[in-house]
Order: sequence, then C-alpha cells, then structure tokens
Amino acid sequence: MSDPLSLSIIVPVWMEASGVVETLDALQSLRDAGHEVIVVDAGSTDGTARLADLLADRVVQSDKGRATQMNAGASVANGSILLFLHADTRLPSSALDRLSAFVSSDRAWGRFDVRLSGKSAMFRVIAWFMNQRSRLTGICTGDQALFVRREVFEALRGFDSLPIMEDIEFSRRLRPASRPFCIHDPVVTDSRRWEQGGIWRTIFLMWRLRWRYWRGESPEALAHSYRSDVRNAKD
Repeated sequence: MSDPLSLSIIVPVWMEASGVVETLDALQSLRDAGHEVIVVDAGSTDGTARLADLLADRVVQSDKGRATQMNAGASVANGSILLFLHADTRLPSSALDRLSAFVSSDRAWGRFDVRLSGKSAMFRVIAWFMNQRSRLTGICTGDQALFVRREVFEALRGFDSLPIMEDIEFSRRLRPASRPFCIHDPVVTDSRRWEQGGIWRTIFLMWRLRWRYWRGESPEALAHSYRSDVRNAKD
C-alpha cells in the first residue's frame, strides 16, 4: 500500500486582486477533497491578501520574490507533497489522480505538461517545444506546476533566493534524486505575457536569457535584462 496523497498547493502572489478569486475558485474542489491551499503574498496593496483569505487555508506574508515566497509557503505546509502553482496557471481536472500515481512511483519530483491559453496555433507549437525540452533535459519551468516530496524539498533546502531562474536552478538540483515524473494532462497557463510582448520577441527573450544563464551570467543581471525588455515591450 502506498501512502495516500497529502497535497499542499503553494501559490505565490503579488498585486493579483483582479484574478486571485478566479485562481483560488479553481482550487476549491481540491480543498473539498482534504488538501490545503497556501497563498503567499508579498505585501500587495490592492487587497489581494484579503480576497485570498476567504478561499485559502492560509495566507502568509513574505518578502517579495517568487523563490522567497515559495519557500515561505513550504515552511508552513502540512502536506507530504508540495505543489508550486503560479497564479495565472490552472491545474487539470485529473490532477489528483495523476498525483496519486506519482505518490505510488519511485520518483522524487515532477511536473505537468503545459498548454498556453491563447487560440493562436503558434501557442500549441510553443507548448509542444516546452514539453519536449523538459522531457529531454529533465528541467522544469514554473509554468509547469512543479511538485516535490516534502522530504526531498527539505533535504535540498528549497529554492535558492534568486530573482529569476529559480525553477531551473532547483530542477538541476532535483535531477540527481530522480528524473521528473511527467504528467501529460496539461496545466493551462495564461498566454497574456506572450501576447503583450509579441510571440517571437518573447521566444527570443526567453531563449536568450536561458543561454546566458547556462553560460554562467548572474541571475541578478538576467533579471535586470528581463525587466528592461518587458518595459520596452510596453512602450
């Protein structure tokens, strides 16, 4: 008999008042099944925490930074499996069944396939490449809803407090424990970032940042470049 699934879903947020209710509404069936939802707010001033408090088991305040926030959520989680979910990402309806299969496996961690929400055929191509790259490399991005056994997360001391690439860095440290458990049923993540920045511009930006990261550039320099590019795209 494998251990039953005990899941903690950790959602880092900042200034998400316009969408946090929809995000958390989508997780209520998991709460009804006995799993917990932890929202980690980074000092939002738009009422995000107040709205989340009605729909989460806990709302934690943390310093800003996705890695810092996810670590803060993990530190108060009760579940044996920790799942880190971006606020603009939705889990598939089959998530609990697939995660139960993970619990019964010998894998230490895993992730979902991803699908972008937009209707453009190009988004399907992008998602296919993201999923295939992840299978080949054993690297997961935050959009893919990374999940990990609590004891493994604690042994690795969680995410490094990086301003960017924290998901890729953590995946690299997870790979010696096992290859990822890949769930084919996709999470759906908002394509707004790609639409606002331009599809090709965003593709080149993300590949350029990853290439620079693999060459050893600091995450701080990459974060500065990312913010500058996003600002320029909006101008």
